[in-house]
Amino acid sequence: MKKLAAISVCGMLAVAGLVASASAYAHGHFYGGVVIGGPIWVPPPVYYPPPVYVERVPPPVYVEQPRQDYWYYCQETRSYYPYVQSCPSPWMRVVPNTAPSVPGGPPPQ
Repeated sequence: MKKLAAISVCGMLAVAGLVASASAYAHGHFYGGVVIGGPIWVPPPVYYPPPVYVERVPPPVYVEQPRQDYWYYCQETRSYYPYVQSCPSPWMRVVPNTAPSVPGGPPPQ
């Protein structure tokens, strides 16, 4: 029974195709076609992720700034400010080897 139904459906499609092609064959030119069969399965499009671009950045360049902190040394007392508050001669400005342990500004004038 199923076989007979399938054959009759194919036959009706063939007749419909001939009728359609006969009307398309008017004036001596064929402008149509007959398609027998079902839709063709097409796979979904493939997704490609966008390319990854890596920007090469040169390493930073560090420039050492000149020192702004000084110690003030008194030659006559052989000591530094703020350990000595006054000096009879002018104070000598000295760049420290290490950070000062006692924060202090310039000596008093």
